[in-house]
Amino acid sequence: QGQFVESGGGLVQPGGSLRLSCAGSGFTFSRFAITWYRQVPGKERDLVATISGTGSTTTYGDSVKGRFTISRDNAKNTVYLQMNSLKPEDTAVYYCAKLFPPLRGQGTQVTVSS
Repeated sequence: QGQFVESGGGLVQPGGSLRLSCAGSGFTFSRFAITWYRQVPGKERDLVATISGTGSTTTYGDSVKGRFTISRDNAKNTVYLQMNSLKPEDTAVYYCAKLFPPLRGQGTQVTVSS
């Protein structure tokens, strides 16, 4: 049960920035670690970043370390992904998700292109 709604995607030039948001509802948001991952059709899912329920622990995929920052505001039931220095290879649909019970949003498209 519950729902995630992602927003903030769009078209950006290489080197630019975007901030994605993931709003959760229908469950106790602060109890769950939340993950951002991305997927390109025909390719495997790519883990982007994970944040613990309290926000005290974060982990990043190697391809985004130093460029992306995950954060959360449990008062707003929202997780953010700040993406800087974007590259064309960051183009994908970005999803937020939790593991147990499994829940995933509908995704938001990020396109990095000149």
